[in-house]
Amino acid sequence: MRATGVQGKIILVPFPAQGHVTPMLHLALAFEARGFAATVACPDFIHRRIADRADARVALASIPSGLGDGDSPKDFATIVGAMEAHMPAHLEDLIRGVGPEPAACVVVDLLASWAIPVAARCGVPVAGFWPAMFATYRIISAIPELMRKGFISECGMPLHPQLPCRQQLIVEELQLPTQAKLSTKDLPWLVGNSASQRSRFAFWLWTLERVRTLNWILINSFPGETPGGGDFVEHLGHGTRILEVGPLLANNSNKHVDEVNQQSNPSMWDADLSCIEWMDKQPPQSVIYVSFGSWVGPIGPAEIEELARGLAATGRPFLWVLKDEHAWRGGLPTGYVDTVAGRGKVVEWAPQESVLRHRAVGCYLTHCGWNSTLEAILHGQRMLCYPISGDQFVNCAYIVEVWGIGMRLGSTNRSVVEECIERVMGGQEGEEMKQRVVGLREEVMEGRTSCRAKSNLQIFIEAIKKGS
Repeated sequence: MRATGVQGKIILVPFPAQGHVTPMLHLALAFEARGFAATVACPDFIHRRIADRADARVALASIPSGLGDGDSPKDFATIVGAMEAHMPAHLEDLIRGVGPEPAACVVVDLLASWAIPVAARCGVPVAGFWPAMFATYRIISAIPELMRKGFISECGMPLHPQLPCRQQLIVEELQLPTQAKLSTKDLPWLVGNSASQRSRFAFWLWTLERVRTLNWILINSFPGETPGGGDFVEHLGHGTRILEVGPLLANNSNKHVDEVNQQSNPSMWDADLSCIEWMDKQPPQSVIYVSFGSWVGPIGPAEIEELARGLAATGRPFLWVLKDEHAWRGGLPTGYVDTVAGRGKVVEWAPQESVLRHRAVGCYLTHCGWNSTLEAILHGQRMLCYPISGDQFVNCAYIVEVWGIGMRLGSTNRSVVEECIERVMGGQEGEEMKQRVVGLREEVMEGRTSCRAKSNLQIFIEAIKKGS
């Protein structure tokens, strides 16, 4: 039930990537439903893509990035440079210009930590937002601890990774309540070459210094994401209070998830809607849906070729989201799209939620991005996991080892692809996965877990009203 009257204004600042903007828009809708006027402050290159597609209940403000009028920048360093050097002054103007009454709060994606000191200069309370799993945040926040105990170097590189005692460091040393086998090779800043890894680690060190000033961090994960999770507000050593308030996709509406307004999840790319018409013609739970998300780079031509042949060898219908760029499609066998036409469909971009809720989908081959993981759970889909970078390896470990709702695809070798798809979509093993994901979906959507998430969000809202 929406509260009557506007209780204040909240400005939200996402990191400029689809997987970060989407949950921030869901959070904005949750605030709006509780009586606040929410404004999401997007860099101009994001604003241009989603302004006409986003839910009208949430205001979008364009923040000049200094990057020109071209497409979105593709590399992390360019985005970080724009956030640190060009955008702060413009955000300050926005915060100071909201009206005679100051904003009740500024909510900042932790990857956009540049906005934390801006809000502080304006004298406005600021809270953090983590759009992924709490477990991943716990790993990031433990960087000083991991360095102090000699598990990683001052540059973030794993020390002595070959030693068996290091293989359970994240579970044992960080005391994560999980059966997932996480080790130093799963650390989320280990992306790209060694220079990229060191740069990302320096970024996290910088971010953690800013995060120490926050009183609140909201997590887009469900309470008890690990078995045995309890009802609590976690306090970090420096006094920050953490609340799990997700998944916001499910909790931002009183409607059933299948009825949630699609404008609450605007895509930065034009979806090929013909894939829905194609799926309408397929038998129930027969389609393999393949997508590696919007942020990660191509997996490589050799891997694409093997995956293509493996999908064809299954004899099952499949829908594959694959950008029409040489870096992505260069590995496809000659004439592949025409050869598989009818049984297989390759599109540049798909309306993912509409696909995942479709009766024809029987398996989701995914990179394990957190938004994609949540959407698969909320639509009751088993997963075949092929993580590529960042937090995807942590997410994969939970999908496979903790929740038991998917299987790890060890490689894209055609025989491995064919075997794993058959295991997930056929037989007792796949049926048990299906039962577990449906059970998890019910708990997250309608059970005690969902009530706890909404209660946690209300705790934060009451704190905002009191100015704490």
